[in-house]
Amino acid sequence: MSAPAPRRLTRSAEETEGLGASLARALPTPTPAPAIVRLSGDLGAGKTTFARGFLRARGFAGAVRSPTYTLLECYELGEVTVVHLDLYRLRDPAELEALGVRDLAQPGHVWLIEWPERGGALLPEGDVLVTLCALPEGHEVRAASRSPFGASWLAGAVEFSADRT
Repeated sequence: MSAPAPRRLTRSAEETEGLGASLARALPTPTPAPAIVRLSGDLGAGKTTFARGFLRARGFAGAVRSPTYTLLECYELGEVTVVHLDLYRLRDPAELEALGVRDLAQPGHVWLIEWPERGGALLPEGDVLVTLCALPEGHEVRAASRSPFGASWLAGAVEFSADRT
């Protein structure tokens, strides 16, 4: 299932974080096992910035960096555990097994996956696909649902509910 992806143009890191925060605030609970957001885009497109906004809106106040070297960072935030994955350094999807991601596939968990294409078929399709692209005038951000849960989730995210450039 896929819904049209409204286009948003952000002109600052704060605006990109705001879109991540909007998605975080709209998260329906309880979540399926797990709720999955795939963050796609080239280096510098804003994937980690979007994830930072998501985590801040869920109550995390510390530093948020891409887990490029650890590949995985978990944030226990009340009723939701956010699993931030950065698969940029993954050479083979089979390496996911060593991370223990299967153990994190449970209700109340939300996965934010940077570079999901590197996980291949070993990763679930997901609920929401966020595509980010750096442009001369800012960052283009699109979000599309990939499941019925994702469709209801995006419907609650005001910033993604209508095509506003």
